[in-house]
Amino acid sequence: MQTVTLIIDKRRELSVKYKKLLENDYSSVIISKNFISAMKFIQDKEPDLIIVSDSLGADLDEYCREIRALTYNMRPIIVAVSKSADISDKLKILESGADDFISEPINSDEFVMRIRAHLRREFETNLDDKKMLPNKNYSMRALKRVLSSGKNWACMLINIENYKNYMEVYTKLASDKLSQTYSAIIASTLNEQDYLGSLDDDQFLVVTDELKAEKVAKFLIFAFDSVVTKFYSNADLERGFTIMQGDSQAGKRSEFVHTTIGIVTYKTREYKDVYDLLADLINIHNLARLPDKSNYLIERTKLSAENAVFQKTYNKKILIVEQDEALNLLLTTILSLQGYETKIVNTFSSFDLSFMPAVIILDTGDYETRPGLEFCKKIKKNPELKNSKLIVTSVFHDKESILKCGADLYLPKPYEMAGLVKWVDSFVKEFNSY
Repeated sequence: MQTVTLIIDKRRELSVKYKKLLENDYSSVIISKNFISAMKFIQDKEPDLIIVSDSLGADLDEYCREIRALTYNMRPIIVAVSKSADISDKLKILESGADDFISEPINSDEFVMRIRAHLRREFETNLDDKKMLPNKNYSMRALKRVLSSGKNWACMLINIENYKNYMEVYTKLASDKLSQTYSAIIASTLNEQDYLGSLDDDQFLVVTDELKAEKVAKFLIFAFDSVVTKFYSNADLERGFTIMQGDSQAGKRSEFVHTTIGIVTYKTREYKDVYDLLADLINIHNLARLPDKSNYLIERTKLSAENAVFQKTYNKKILIVEQDEALNLLLTTILSLQGYETKIVNTFSSFDLSFMPAVIILDTGDYETRPGLEFCKKIKKNPELKNSKLIVTSVFHDKESILKCGADLYLPKPYEMAGLVKWVDSFVKEFNSY
């Protein structure tokens, strides 16, 4: 993504000269002849650097002050250009908000080097220190420029799923290496005209050509899935999942990290502002999310039709498979008070698929035979229940065996009811996010 420089100067010859000196493949330069049109441009494009000349009037310090007031939230570099070389003028203008003061006539080489130094500093102060990519603030600025560019574009929201779980198990150093590796893979698919920025430790933003976006997404999924196994231990790879540790996560099964990519293009609809575009990107990304594998989704041009919109209902159904009647009553009472719809199954053979729960609380049963483990495997093989979250409780304390059967969480008996309710809340939200 090119840097953007705004020159506010009434003089035709000098402003064009400055533009020619500064403009190249990496820097776009716009000339504004008056202050009003310049203010509109600043709001639309959020330039990295503004060169303001005293050709607008004698009160150059006042212009600098107004620009700084308008841009308090984006903080561009302001360079004042003046025919005056008086030290008092310089001090007054610098005090008014300018970052630099250059007296005319200007040495061309010095002028270019000063502006490049300012732009370099501006870019470096907006870098994410882990991935060395433009940070969220700069990425939002890039989106704003995209909306006002009038060009054909595609925006890609790229996420590493289960990143925080990976960090909990393998430490922050390992998760940073994972994020940096994916950053390098994404960068290798783009060219100088594309933009790659960071939105969070596990989230990237790409702006590219709309014809290229889907090909990039397909390659990223292939490349990410090809390298991600190198970030896991042999024990986890053989098991097929990781087991969370610590007081709050102990006993939870976590799938391996994978990537989800949401894509919107200029063809989708007309966006009001950058926040409208980002909200649409997040929605498409969320629709693309799968529990355990990489996926991408690109929003196509909408076709309208009667009853074409499907509204997903929020599932708050909890199925309880427990042979202890007293515990059944306690679970039903507490979960119902929390607003959940519960159903009790006393035997493993009387399972009713029509109920379609968001969460299943399943006891393994008899200590010797543990029939619940086989039932757990059957549940996970059922395609209609593949997204349902499974909490397995047991007096048989073998966490790894239970998780291998497909449980999302192993909860040893006796357990605290408050802890169970907390896990149910978390899993219901997770189920409904897919």
